Amino acid sequence: MKYHLMTLGCQMNKSDSERVQSVVEKMGFRYTDNEEEANLVGILACSVRQKAIDKVYSKIHKWNKQKNKRNLITFVSGCILPTDQEKFLKLFDMVFTMNELPEFPQMLSQYGIVTPYRIENDFEPEESLPFPKTELPTINLNTITFNPAQTKSKAGQTLILKKPEVNMKGFWDVKPSYQSAFEAFVPIQNGCDKFCTFCAVPYTRGREVSRPSVEIIAEVKELINKGFKTITLLGQNVNSYGLDKKGEEISFPELLQEIGKIGDASLNPFWVYFTSPHPRDMTVDVIEVIAKYKCLANQIHIPLQSGDDKVLIRMNRKHSLSDYRKIIHTIRRITPEATIFTDIIVGFTSENDDQFQNTVKALDEFKFNMAYIARYSPRPGAASSRWIDDVDHETKKERLQILSETLKVHSLAYNKKLLNRELTVLVVKKDRKEGHLSALTEGKIIVRIKSSNEELIGQFLKVKINSISGFSTEGVVIS
Repeated sequence: MKYHLMTLGCQMNKSDSERVQSVVEKMGFRYTDNEEEANLVGILACSVRQKAIDKVYSKIHKWNKQKNKRNLITFVSGCILPTDQEKFLKLFDMVFTMNELPEFPQMLSQYGIVTPYRIENDFEPEESLPFPKTELPTINLNTITFNPAQTKSKAGQTLILKKPEVNMKGFWDVKPSYQSAFEAFVPIQNGCDKFCTFCAVPYTRGREVSRPSVEIIAEVKELINKGFKTITLLGQNVNSYGLDKKGEEISFPELLQEIGKIGDASLNPFWVYFTSPHPRDMTVDVIEVIAKYKCLANQIHIPLQSGDDKVLIRMNRKHSLSDYRKIIHTIRRITPEATIFTDIIVGFTSENDDQFQNTVKALDEFKFNMAYIARYSPRPGAASSRWIDDVDHETKKERLQILSETLKVHSLAYNKKLLNRELTVLVVKKDRKEGHLSALTEGKIIVRIKSSNEELIGQFLKVKINSISGFSTEGVVIS
């Protein structure tokens, strides 16, 4: 029996997919890239982007038509808004949240699917499930708002937002099937308490929950011992780790320090990254720990979203441009070699030309190495979806182009400083350019290497940079 899994969205969904694959493969299914030959097909969806949700509907309509010709079971999970989840219930055979993943074998048995696991255990749910049971959180759709303050229902009643309690213990206990032999994602936190007005994550993943540090450190140690070269710590607000368990759990800087100590004691070289932090929780301690330990990579992703204070207020970011500036200055002072990446939204509701120009000025001031720039689009459930999307598509497109060109100027200026330097890089894949491999520096700057030797993928190399462009470089192998 074969299965096919499509993963949409961010790195968190990609990490979740590794645990989904573990559970499915434990039931005796084998993965196939060809969905046409699969008996079980599923999607890890992302309600944060409309384009991703459109892909879900396209796929499920295709799969449901195929049910007339072959036996096929469909499922969907991932980062899903309650409104999307309700619609999916009518289209998919199974809809479940990530914390329900341990119960997936039991769900599948209800469809009469005979698997090696089912034969062996005869599916006695209370005794033979390989993973602990979890409870499905209930989400009151009438209470959804960006701010845990009072709001009004249609009937005029006062409602209080109750963020869903999500028990992630069973999910985190599932051992992932890592999809790479040298790159790994380690979830350390789930959910979000920030309620940015443009974002649906608090309604798709619930409130912030920190994974026990003992489990995180054990997984990191295992990865290092297996020779993994990069480890990325994941969370919706990764640097708020431990804040939900004050007095019971260590803080994010302390977690980084424990991993740094492991790195100092290890003979295997590796780089540790984390994403995505929130400016509100970025402390000096975090930067100081990165500077102290060699394995903690000199690369920091810190979302700006807008360079205008009034837009930041409408976004409910709870930080000003001045606050953000202090963080950048601290990074540059303590870790001057660090590259800085960011996220920016253009065309947010009521963003005028002057406010957009403030974002352009911010890019000129902070000189980011990379910025992931997105045109604003309202998401159901997020607070801003109730506002008029009054910046037209062409204006958004034009502003995105201006920011991209501004970013390219500063990226090129940085890359020029790398010319003729010798750097350690990690080869990550075949490059689109024929006869080349693609590698990354510690700061995640792309380096193309003229080589067709795919055995180098997953290896650290020393290269000399001999050519540069706006967003990448080229180098020759020294050793």
